[in-house]
Amino acid sequence: MSITAQEETFSVQYIEAEDISTAASLIYQAYHDDPVLKTMLGYDGKNKAVYEKKLRALIREELSSFWQEKQPLIGLYRSGKLKAVACMFDSLSQLQAQRYWYWRLKLMLSAGYLQTNQLIEKEQTIRDTLKEKGRYYFLAFIAVDPHFHGQGFGRYLLRGLDELVKANSESSGLAVFVTRSEHTELFKSEGFLTFKQLTFNQVAGELLFKNALG
Repeated sequence: MSITAQEETFSVQYIEAEDISTAASLIYQAYHDDPVLKTMLGYDGKNKAVYEKKLRALIREELSSFWQEKQPLIGLYRSGKLKAVACMFDSLSQLQAQRYWYWRLKLMLSAGYLQTNQLIEKEQTIRDTLKEKGRYYFLAFIAVDPHFHGQGFGRYLLRGLDELVKANSESSGLAVFVTRSEHTELFKSEGFLTFKQLTFNQVAGELLFKNALG
């Protein structure tokens, strides 16, 4: 998918292997202050480095597992440079909430046993809540280069994801879990609707869903 705006070309496409590190950096910056991750990974304002190490490990292992299982890692490119990224999984893929034993082992060693189990339980709760939707895609991460916030890059990317979801005739739609009101407003303005309110570690959020035909 390509979009021309203000004499620049934006393309939404699967990211290349050489862009994985850039994608990880964008996700890290976008989710550094995520309230659910901060509680699950034991954020301590007096020792931020420990939390940041755990967050980097989580993102690294997640991207590795998504890449290995060939789940959609989609990028928004401007003039050939990655400016935004989205990571999704197909609910019927082999990539389940518990991932793989080596994923769990690596994450437990870097993030901790309790934290790893909490992350698995969070995703499993979301999957269980969405069972009635049959086959769907779940948006695990979405991030925009902070230098370009407010310029519509997130919307361009979401509209590219729409095409991917609709291209799979078996998919019922796209789901995402959000905890910040400004993110909720963005997704709802792009056609997502509240499916259910969920709370993890006393942090409330909304599970949103956009029907493939909507």
